[in-house]
Amino acid sequence: MKKSIYSQLLICYLLIGVVCFFLVTAGGSYLVEKKLEHSLSESLYQEANSIASYNTVKHNISSSNLDAIKDTLMAISTFQNADIWIINNQNEIIVNTGNKNASAPPVLLENFDPTAWGGSYYQTGDFYGYFKTPRLSVIAPITSDMTTKGYIAVHYQMKNLYQQRSQILSVMHFIFFLVYALTFMLLLFYRNKVHKPIQLIIKATSEYDNGNLTYRIPVKADNELGYLANTLNYMTSIMNQNGEYQRKFISNVSHDFRSPLTSIKGYVTAMLDGTIPPELQEKYLKIIAYESERLEKLTNSLLTLNELDVKKRLLHMERFDINETIKTTANTFEGTCTDRKIRLELILSGRELFVMADLEQIQQVLYNLLDNAIKFSDDASSIVLETTEKNGKVFVSVKDKGCGIPKESLSKVWERFYKTDASRGKDRKGTGLGLAIVKEIINAHDQNINVISTEGVGTEFIFTLEKAK
Repeated sequence: MKKSIYSQLLICYLLIGVVCFFLVTAGGSYLVEKKLEHSLSESLYQEANSIASYNTVKHNISSSNLDAIKDTLMAISTFQNADIWIINNQNEIIVNTGNKNASAPPVLLENFDPTAWGGSYYQTGDFYGYFKTPRLSVIAPITSDMTTKGYIAVHYQMKNLYQQRSQILSVMHFIFFLVYALTFMLLLFYRNKVHKPIQLIIKATSEYDNGNLTYRIPVKADNELGYLANTLNYMTSIMNQNGEYQRKFISNVSHDFRSPLTSIKGYVTAMLDGTIPPELQEKYLKIIAYESERLEKLTNSLLTLNELDVKKRLLHMERFDINETIKTTANTFEGTCTDRKIRLELILSGRELFVMADLEQIQQVLYNLLDNAIKFSDDASSIVLETTEKNGKVFVSVKDKGCGIPKESLSKVWERFYKTDASRGKDRKGTGLGLAIVKEIINAHDQNINVISTEGVGTEFIFTLEKAK
């Protein structure tokens, strides 16, 4: 299994902690030690120069009685926590505050060479082999009458400096672990606010991959991940609805195709095997032609819907006269209306009324609505087609005086394959797709269509179009 981002971040966090601790311990120790050395050496060098400038020291460095000088140096030594020496020109230590024996003879310091110090005023080490433990040592010349009469040497034990360094490092370690612990809070925040929601989203994708489109991501966050979860939930709900629609669609198509195909197959088989005698074949051939027409109409409607979906509602917008289009469409139903004595009344606003729309698709809308109105109208009744304009919109109305639509069915008339009981009784050739096509086209134009109907009185469909400028 691949490592998660959280585990990778945790490993990086631990590695960074180890590296940073090493840098604080090693690098910090070195830097602190150098800083303390520099600071202490400056302080001790200033003290050494101050002692070297005392007249008492200058005038008594050659004297055999140095008790007065030693008492003063002992007080300074205690204050500085360091040993103070006076070294004469013979490289002899004539005063040593670290030696408790006041009558001790001078000690010769072999290999002592002040000139070898160069520009440095301090050194660390055993000071020419005198000390067994390292010291921080500074020297300052004692001058009188332009002559160097000796040196003041101050020695500070390095173990004391190391103790100071350890104390400072302890503080640095405490601050480091405090900051490290606080940064771990960021890791916990990431785990709770980012990693867990991502895991839930990954689980959801696995559920979707297995076909469970009803799964909902339980992420309630007011951030990008919450937005993503809500988007995925919405998307899958739409996909689930589409899946339900597809299953219903296939079921309806299968049902509407099966019935005429069964009739056609049955009658053809009966004629072939002689069950239907030749003198009755004309009757059943008319039924076959009727059912074939029904299949053709259903197929054409399905192709129209598919074309609307495939083209993603790409419209060929143009300026045309809606009044003239209504007249042309009405003329195509002249034969049907004459046979049934249905009167078409055109109440059109002005001689011309130009709109901006897809002419071919609006013709389809008018054809479907008028065909629907004629289907549900009684013989010797009238259908009114009317246009009006208001607030930059053109309103087109198709109103019949037929049987009307039941109130409970009004919200369902736009569904594909939906048929009211009245529809099934009046025209078995109806596909239940005409109004679905109308709705798709009007929605593609970003316009509205409404239906008003009363049972036993009639039905009116009203849709809007954008008026051409």
